[in-house]
Amino acid sequence: MVAVNGKLWAVKLVHRATRASILLVVAAGAAHLSAQDGVSKPDASRFQAKLAQIEKIAATPRKGTAARTTQVTDTEVNSYLRFLAGPQVPVGIVEPMLHAAGNGRVSGRAIVDLDAVRTQKKRAWTDPLGYLAGRLPVTATGTLTTKEGVGRFVLESAEISGVTIPKSLLQELLSYYSRTPETPAGINMDEPFQLPAAIREIRIGMGTAAIVQ
Repeated sequence: MVAVNGKLWAVKLVHRATRASILLVVAAGAAHLSAQDGVSKPDASRFQAKLAQIEKIAATPRKGTAARTTQVTDTEVNSYLRFLAGPQVPVGIVEPMLHAAGNGRVSGRAIVDLDAVRTQKKRAWTDPLGYLAGRLPVTATGTLTTKEGVGRFVLESAEISGVTIPKSLLQELLSYYSRTPETPAGINMDEPFQLPAAIREIRIGMGTAAIVQ
């Protein structure tokens, strides 16, 4: 699954164990679904409870080596994004949808304000962002691999309004919407990242993800 958390596609996450970073990890990716079918407030509450459980496990001293696994579903994540995520989704990103496609593949979709990014600098005539304006649907698909608390994301494809875009354009959008005071340059999708909340591994299935701590 990508949470569009400045981030919402995929993918790359903040390196600290906050509720927002855990949401990104669980969502990890960037939409495959075209409508918010099946989302509900009860599913949003279930995912919120699972986030709290993940945080609790991380804060509890470990006894032995047995792993703890929390299962989440696309429906729960998307319901949370729709009803409860609030300020965890950056201004300029709306209607995020996430999908776990199995075998580590994740995809996501969001409506993104391109004007906010486009006007950050003067654009050459060869720059595709110079020709894009307004709020348009951005989708991306890739593969998330995680091992021993470290994650990596490899982009497969990205589109704006159904038109394929270069990786560099997606990276510019990701950098802009993932900026924080601690990381003013935003997230680099090619860099490995530390999983928060003592998460060891994320196993991406079809419509589900297992969070292993």
